[in-house]
Amino acid sequence: MTRVYLVEDHQIMRDGLRALLEARGYVVVGETADPTQALADIVHLRPDVLLLDLNLGGRSGLELQSELQRRRLPVRSVVLTMSAQPHQVAAALSLGACAYVLKGSPATELMAAIEAAMHGKKYLGTDVADLALEAFTQPVADPLNQLSPRERQIILMVVQGDSSSVIGTTLHLSPKTVATYRSRLMKKLDVTDVPSLVRLAVRHKLID
Repeated sequence: MTRVYLVEDHQIMRDGLRALLEARGYVVVGETADPTQALADIVHLRPDVLLLDLNLGGRSGLELQSELQRRRLPVRSVVLTMSAQPHQVAAALSLGACAYVLKGSPATELMAAIEAAMHGKKYLGTDVADLALEAFTQPVADPLNQLSPRERQIILMVVQGDSSSVIGTTLHLSPKTVATYRSRLMKKLDVTDVPSLVRLAVRHKLID
């Protein structure tokens, strides 16, 4: 049986997904709204598939996806989100997600995405293929494109107000390493302070 882990910040959505998946014969081995808890659970529980929302309160599911890729964990990710932004689709796929489905899609589409992921195939939900094509064929001048996955992970945490110590604890990095990443990414983006970094992140739709 396929073992699934849920990362979603709305309890009612998690309850609905659990009921749907269990009715189709899947086993839901865990769930959370917190990317840090999810990473620990995935390492321990070793699910086959991760259902991942990108908007997790003050954090992003891309944080978790980046860390899964860095650690080369074998779980196969299916992004299930409201975000229909081309750069989000591109980022998720670049970080190793197998499928991208928009919330509001029929259940059959989510099931098809899970099955495709289980067979090592890519799956893009209705309308998502056009978003991906737009992202990958129109290289607009987005300064965030020059950041590494780890730098994107850190910029998300910085603009959401996390201190260097919190970032270091979450990502298992020393404060000095976090400071180096912050300095390097701010230099790449040509910003000198956090408010400027936040404005840039909002302008390029990295955060709302």
